[in-house]
Order: sequence, then structure tokens, then C-alpha cells
Amino acid sequence: MSTTTTAPPTPGAEEEPKKGGKKKLVIVAVLVLVLGGAGYWFFLKPSGPPPPPEPGEVLVMEPVQINLEGGHYLRIGIALQMTASVAHAPDGSKALDAVIDLFSGRDMAEISKAKERQHLKEELMEHLEHEYHGDVMGVYFTEFVTQ
Repeated sequence: MSTTTTAPPTPGAEEEPKKGGKKKLVIVAVLVLVLGGAGYWFFLKPSGPPPPPEPGEVLVMEPVQINLEGGHYLRIGIALQMTASVAHAPDGSKALDAVIDLFSGRDMAEISKAKERQHLKEELMEHLEHEYHGDVMGVYFTEFVTQ
């Protein structure tokens, strides 16, 4: 008969640590990240830029006369393109006040240039978007006469 003898364990040696504990932790972390990404993709993903507002009624306002530099004047009429979400007729006084503020005291030669008029229209539109809280989507000059 053969007998095998095993060496007695040495006092400083401990049992081998279990392998795979770190591997399981990495797999669980990756799984959590994948599930979190999938949840974001299906539930919280932005649907792209908001659609542009639909045009509503056009509010045409009476022309006003504005004093320019050098004794000249400007007769200007504007119309506001409102969004379809506007439920009530807006007050045009804010728009007329913005037009007067923007054009008063300007040089006639300056506002006679098409490029400068376009720049002034864009500046007016920015001011109207702020005043009307996004209810105005366009501004049109219906009358523009200088003398």
C-alpha cells in the first residue's frame, strides 16, 4: 500500500484567495453602465431641436413718424408676424415704443442703406422677442419713407 503524506501547513501560509471576485465586480459595473445608457437612450433621449413655431395672425400697425438727425424724419409702418400659440390680440404699444427707440436720432443716410436697414430689423426683432416673450416670429416694414 502506498501512503502519501502531506506536509503540514506552515503557520505563515494562508489559503489562496478566491479568484473571480474582481472579475465579477467589473462585469457588474459594465452591466450597470450599459443598462444606464440604454435607459437614457430610450427614456430621456432628447428628441432633437424643437420644431419651429407655426405662423399665426399678422398684426399690422399704423405708421408713425420719427424724428431723424438733421431735421429729417422717417415715416415707418410695421407688421408683426405672431405665432399660432397666441390666444389674444397682442398690444402693439411695446413694438411701437421699440421702433421709436431704435430709429430716433439716426442719420438719414445710415438708414437709407439696405444692409443697415436689415441690421436694424434684426435688432428690432431681438428686442420684440424679448418684449413679447417669443410670441413674435417676424417683423415686416410695411412703410419706410424718409424726408
